[in-house]
Amino acid sequence: MYHRLAPFYDALTSGKDTGQEVAYLERLATRFGRSGGRAWLDVACGTGRHLAFLRRHHAVTGLDLSAPMLRIARQRLPGVRLLRADMRSFRLGEQFDVLTCLFSAIGHLRSEAELRATFRNFADHLKPGGVGLVEPWIDPVRFRSGFVHLVGHTGPRAAVARMSSSLRRGARSIIHYEYLIGVPGRGIRHVAEDDVGLLVPRSRLLAALTAAGLRARFVSRGLTPGRGLLVAQKPRVERGVAPPRR
Repeated sequence: MYHRLAPFYDALTSGKDTGQEVAYLERLATRFGRSGGRAWLDVACGTGRHLAFLRRHHAVTGLDLSAPMLRIARQRLPGVRLLRADMRSFRLGEQFDVLTCLFSAIGHLRSEAELRATFRNFADHLKPGGVGLVEPWIDPVRFRSGFVHLVGHTGPRAAVARMSSSLRRGARSIIHYEYLIGVPGRGIRHVAEDDVGLLVPRSRLLAALTAAGLRARFVSRGLTPGRGLLVAQKPRVERGVAPPRR
């Protein structure tokens, strides 16, 4: 979906109120952030829909691993710094007041070791007093094998239907997708793919954030029903007190 189907991603997520989501994220950043600045990094920024709202009040940077998604983001956000990078290993040489990682992007990591490395990387890119807002994948206790879901969108440029079914294998979720994509003058095509996710209990997500040197908590109200948000504050370093070694 993030490569071959990038041109249709916004159509399939058109039911989301992005402006309202951003307003909520900004309230959380104000509530939990203590660094006092407006530098905002959006990891796994996708097509840049959240950045389009965030740029109104913040100095924004976005990064994503998918080149096709970034191409769309660059068309939407001329002049915004957008980088192709991996959340596990990016090194920007600077820190931010707020870091977001939405769309349950951390669910695409392959192991809890990668998850811990990613959270350490997030911590390195936060200013003291800065805050990270991370949307987790479905908690294992809430995951429903055999669940079937349908999403559709009809617009002037394309009609897209996506049906999904879910399966669990150990600590992995497997979501099988079937797409029908109709483009005027070009007919209808069919695309199928499997999306594999890492199922990690909330307690271990919070523990991984804590191990990265962040103060972690979970807020039940998130952007996607049932997923909530992880809130991670980077402690401010008091004068004369050295930061803890990792």
